[in-house]
Amino acid sequence: MARLFPSRNNVTVIALLALARRSHSFTPAALAASGSSRRTFTSTSTLSLNMSIKRVLVPIADGSEEIETTSITDTLTRFGADVTVASVMPGGELVCKMSRGIKVMADTTIEEAAKHEWDLVALPGGMPGASHLRDSKPLIQILEKQKAAGKLYAALCASPAVVLASKNLIPDGASVTCYPAPKFREGLMNASDEEVVVTDNLTTSQGPGTSIKFALQLGEHLFGKDKRDQIAKEMLVK
Repeated sequence: MARLFPSRNNVTVIALLALARRSHSFTPAALAASGSSRRTFTSTSTLSLNMSIKRVLVPIADGSEEIETTSITDTLTRFGADVTVASVMPGGELVCKMSRGIKVMADTTIEEAAKHEWDLVALPGGMPGASHLRDSKPLIQILEKQKAAGKLYAALCASPAVVLASKNLIPDGASVTCYPAPKFREGLMNASDEEVVVTDNLTTSQGPGTSIKFALQLGEHLFGKDKRDQIAKEMLVK
């Protein structure tokens, strides 16, 4: 079984330090509490008050696809987005065992994330990760809010079918794509064979191999085509 870090304490310390370098979304008190597995998400940070910062939520669970999760978080951080990873697992559990055994520590819980506004909510796929996302009431409420407000939301791999279609979160007549397996495609009313499909404020994609292209498209939505071209060039994506 692959492990991202050798121990839970190291997960906490390293993840906190990495996040501190990336942004100021967590208080000094939270950083000082590096012996705890729980971090406190706060909306009083400089980034949160700066409306030019694009805030992205990436929900994860046990069984989420790690390549897709990393492609979203890494790529959008390169664009300059303030990316928060939220665990939907019960009991406030932040460490999620991903679909291939890698352990990833979330920044916060989905319950805490639901208290905040997001410019984009992007769901990785993976099974049974997508099922856990589907069963998270706070996450579904967040997605319903994004859809109703005309704000950006996105999903790839299993999640367009397992999460969005099952919860009536796909606009009527919208073309969407997902992992090209019959059990997922059959859940979509208007399935596309394209790698990335954009319909208004919803973006969908197929899987690990298309996840960087998916993330670049999300970055274009948030920061524009010129920025997308710049980031793609830096990442050696043609």
